[in-house]
Amino acid sequence: MAEAYRILYREGSSELVEKKSRFIADIRPVRTEEEALAFIEETRKRYWDARHHCFAYIIGDRGQTARCSDDGEPSQTAGKPMMDVLTGEKLHDVCAVVTRYFGGVLLGTGGLVRAYSRAVKEGLLNCVIVEKKPAAKLEVTVDYSGAGKIQYIAAQESINLLDSQYTEKVAFTFLVPEDKEKRFRNQITEAAGGRVKIWKVDEVYYGRADGGLIVF
Repeated sequence: MAEAYRILYREGSSELVEKKSRFIADIRPVRTEEEALAFIEETRKRYWDARHHCFAYIIGDRGQTARCSDDGEPSQTAGKPMMDVLTGEKLHDVCAVVTRYFGGVLLGTGGLVRAYSRAVKEGLLNCVIVEKKPAAKLEVTVDYSGAGKIQYIAAQESINLLDSQYTEKVAFTFLVPEDKEKRFRNQITEAAGGRVKIWKVDEVYYGRADGGLIVF
C-alpha cells in the first residue's frame, strides 16, 4: 500500500474581491479525472456569465493525474498558482475551480497570481482535510480467558476495535495501523499463550474527521 497521504474530505468555498474583480473558489473531493471534469463543467454552468473558470486538480495516492488551466488568463497566472497551493498542502483527490468576474481594473500578472493563490487558500480553510493512513483489518479469535488481555493491549496501543462477537469464543475485528501490525500480532500472541488465531481480513486506509474514525 502507498504511504499516508492527505485528501480533501469535505468540500468548501470562498469569495474575495480584488480591485473590483470577484474571485469565487469552489473546492471539491474527486476520485477520478472524469469527476474533476464534471465538477469544472458544473461550475461553468453555475457561473455561466463569468469570464474565467480556472482550475487545478490532483488525483491518485501518488498524484498520478495533475492538470491545471488558466482559462484565458495570462499564462502561468492562474492555474499554476492554484496548483502550487494544492501541492504545497500535499493534497490528493482534489479539484479547485476559481471563477473570476472581471471588475474592469487590470491586476497585472503579480496581482493575478496573488489573487488566485489566495482564493484557493481561503477556500481550503472552509474544507475538511484528512490524512489517509494505511492499516490492516485483523480478525482475532481467542477463548474467553484471553479476551480481556487482548482488549487491554489494544487499548494501550490505541488500536481501534471495530467489532466484537461472543459465541463459543470471542472474535474481535481491529483496525491496526500498518506500522503497529507486527508488534500487535506478537503482543497478543504472547499474551494469549499462543491460543489465538489472527487473520488479515483487508488492507485499508483510515483517518479522522469531526472527532470520528473514518475507514476508507
